[in-house]
Amino acid sequence: MTTQSTQPDCVFCRIVAGELPSHEVYSDDHVFAFLDIGPVAAGHLLLIPKTHCQNIVDLPADVASALGGVLPSMARAVVDVAGASGVNILQNNGACAGQVVDHVHFHLIPRTDDDGLGFRWRVGGYEAGEAEALGQKFRENLSQK
Repeated sequence: MTTQSTQPDCVFCRIVAGELPSHEVYSDDHVFAFLDIGPVAAGHLLLIPKTHCQNIVDLPADVASALGGVLPSMARAVVDVAGASGVNILQNNGACAGQVVDHVHFHLIPRTDDDGLGFRWRVGGYEAGEAEALGQKFRENLSQK
């Protein structure tokens, strides 16, 4: 497993270290889950790795595996505890994508049919041949990793 590292100026590293308060709901050797202090809905959780990684592209595979291993049980808990009928799992990378804290984190947001939260997703499309060319670029990029 990746050696745990922390950043002294990172609010999430400070929460994991116990230097800042949180409403912890789960902790193991590699991950930590707690209630968001600015919840979109009651029961909004944050799931983070205990090791500092700025965003998903910096995340070592073993840390990603540890997060992914508990993500389903965290989602079930959000649904059960919050009395939700669904859950949004949101993970932002970079300020342009809405990342505010530079430490990988997953938002687990309980949802109900009448919660009024909404969701904005502007669907686009591809010009003729564009999807094929883009798919080829992805395959080439991934084959070099």
